[in-house]
Amino acid sequence: MPYVARRLLQALIVLALAYTIAYVLLSALPGDAVLARYGSPELGLSPDQLDEIRDSYGTDRPPLERYFDSILSFVRGDFGYSVNSGAAVSTLLAAALPSTLALALSSLVVAVVLAVTIAFTASYGGAAWLRRLFRGLPPLFVSLPVFWVGIMLIQIFSFKLGLVPAIGATGLQGLVLPMLTIAIPIAAPLAQVLLRSIDEVRTQPFVAVVKARGASTSWLLWRNVARNALLPTLTMAGVLFGELVGGAVVSETVFARAGIGQLTAQSVAARDTPVLLAIVVLAALTFVLINLVVDLLYPVLDPRLRARAAALKSAAQTVSTTAANPQGPATAAANTQGVTR
Repeated sequence: MPYVARRLLQALIVLALAYTIAYVLLSALPGDAVLARYGSPELGLSPDQLDEIRDSYGTDRPPLERYFDSILSFVRGDFGYSVNSGAAVSTLLAAALPSTLALALSSLVVAVVLAVTIAFTASYGGAAWLRRLFRGLPPLFVSLPVFWVGIMLIQIFSFKLGLVPAIGATGLQGLVLPMLTIAIPIAAPLAQVLLRSIDEVRTQPFVAVVKARGASTSWLLWRNVARNALLPTLTMAGVLFGELVGGAVVSETVFARAGIGQLTAQSVAARDTPVLLAIVVLAALTFVLINLVVDLLYPVLDPRLRARAAALKSAAQTVSTTAANPQGPATAAANTQGVTR
């Protein structure tokens, strides 16, 4: 099976497992979303009316039947309707997705830039104390909870310095603090992996050869060390993309920012199963696509993988030819002997 087809099959399996696990966990939660939304005495709905609402949402059917029906609906692109608001789930996601997507992508870019700065300074900094200082930053950043980072940023930049409004910030102003809140914890593992990779690459023989030829530090760093050390970091960046989803939930809640994170928190509080299932599928799909892109970029960035793939393909063709004509070498030898005689 070709590599891309195999990876696509694995992606479909991951999506199916993510949806199934989310469905089972949400179905096992106590409580009734319809009762939580419409069971208030102020609305004055009778039990028969509540049963009619349950019937309209399909929550009164057996769980297994609802499971298969929901899968078919998701395949058709129908995510159902929110129990909490009554709006179409696709409409809610379309309204919340752009804000979260801008936050996630900008946070990932800032995290990568911050991780590269920390790792390269810790490896090639001019002073020993500076290198030690930057080597200590990743463990510090890893230990910082996302909500604590957000609260501290609000305290410093909003209340102390007055640079960013704590409430009602829009545009770029409203993006800066949530972006930093997510980027700082994400940058820590990226910097740790990059530091370890740089330390391993610097001990390779080709680095000593390039240095002996008189290459400058900047040339050695950007043309030799960085190209080889960034590959494990690229994989880690793809894996950590899932952390952006969890960070968005906390960050958007702390900063009262509209998006997928805030929609998730509201749906959990209201037990809004259709919205939560759609968010789980969307997050799993994004995670799978990011990791698929990372896997496909590896041969492009690493010539050794291309050479290995070409060698394996050539070996496979040789084995296939030999299996198709097992008498080929012996026949050729016999013909040679006959010509000699």
